[in-house]
Amino acid sequence: MTVRTVVTGLGVIAPTGFGSDAHWESTTRGRSAIGRITRFDPGTYASRLAGEIREFQPEKHLPNRLLPQTDHMTRLSLVAADWAFADAAVEAGAVPEFGVGVVTASSAGGFEFGQRELQKLWKDGPEYVSAYQSFAWFYAVNTGQISIRHGLRGPSGVLVTEQAGGLDALAQARRHIRRDTAMVIAGGVDGSLCPWGWVARTAQGTTSTCEDPARAYLPFDARASGSVPGEGGALFVVESEESARARGVTSGYGEIAGYAATFDPPPDSGRERTLRRAVEQALDEAEVAPAEVDVVFADAAGVPELDAAEAEALKAVFGPHGVAVTAPKTMTGRLSAGGAALDVATALLAMREGTIPPTANVSAAAPEYELDLVLEPRRRPITTALVVARGTGGFNAAMVVRKPRGQAGPEAGGRDG
Repeated sequence: MTVRTVVTGLGVIAPTGFGSDAHWESTTRGRSAIGRITRFDPGTYASRLAGEIREFQPEKHLPNRLLPQTDHMTRLSLVAADWAFADAAVEAGAVPEFGVGVVTASSAGGFEFGQRELQKLWKDGPEYVSAYQSFAWFYAVNTGQISIRHGLRGPSGVLVTEQAGGLDALAQARRHIRRDTAMVIAGGVDGSLCPWGWVARTAQGTTSTCEDPARAYLPFDARASGSVPGEGGALFVVESEESARARGVTSGYGEIAGYAATFDPPPDSGRERTLRRAVEQALDEAEVAPAEVDVVFADAAGVPELDAAEAEALKAVFGPHGVAVTAPKTMTGRLSAGGAALDVATALLAMREGTIPPTANVSAAAPEYELDLVLEPRRRPITTALVVARGTGGFNAAMVVRKPRGQAGPEAGGRDG
């Protein structure tokens, strides 16, 4: 019998709010967190907007000894992991050290930390560079720091597939659970909003140069001109249904029911076919018919040709206007490896609350896309959701999440932050 993998804990840290409750309230109200960058002066750059996590004070959440050795995005990740464990009612030291794994997604590692130390090297010399630079920059550092903080020695790893990474990390966690690991903390928290990281992001040519936060990121809109980067994401406690029940958790946020990934080799021809294949394979694995999907959380690139490819893929699977499609990332920006993870968190909350969150700032989907784009919150029962993600370089992923069987909602939830 296939082992069911359920989400029992959720830790969200995003531009839209600290904790799942704050994020959900902002998202359902359509409150965009996109604005002019404040962490550095963006005046000399063509793109100047981002979805920042503002007023984060790591010293309020983490021990002082960790601060000198961690990048900003690692601190965010550590806090999200703490919240996910607390939300799942997992007490520190209460689980076998080899029984819990860690799988995270990353796109860049600790760029801000690395930039600061490179500046010291160039200006003052090697003796002024922090010894922590040896690992603080590394793309696997979040996995390592979470493992150390919680004493976890189970299977671990990191997935580097940019925006698709959050789904890939959860899928890898599910593989570990099917191989008898009782519990894994997985997902993605990412961000590199510093000059060094900003140059890398904007060099891709898909970042909007519009300076109006309400018009800069408009996926599936005739006015679309690119996307806005952001930071943050979500981490999850995922475990086998048997493990959850043994801990007294008879429900959870939902089940990871299906997943698939495909790849577009350069020059990215046939994008809609490979994305469609990922969607169809994820539905097949979940044994879900297209008509049973209540909502699609779209990748929503905000680039006309990429939006067109996604719309074609969804239309081929669901038919014209065949399923509700939403892109709440219009309120946060694209969070690299944290983006799809945050979409999964939002989808699970949408199932719990019975509300499809809106796509912000878009007044109407371009008619040629033939999408039922959700522009205002929709109250309705949600049993099954599909999350679609695409990473720079040709990565595609699709994941089906399903409401807990026989339950109106989770027993644990909303305690993070």
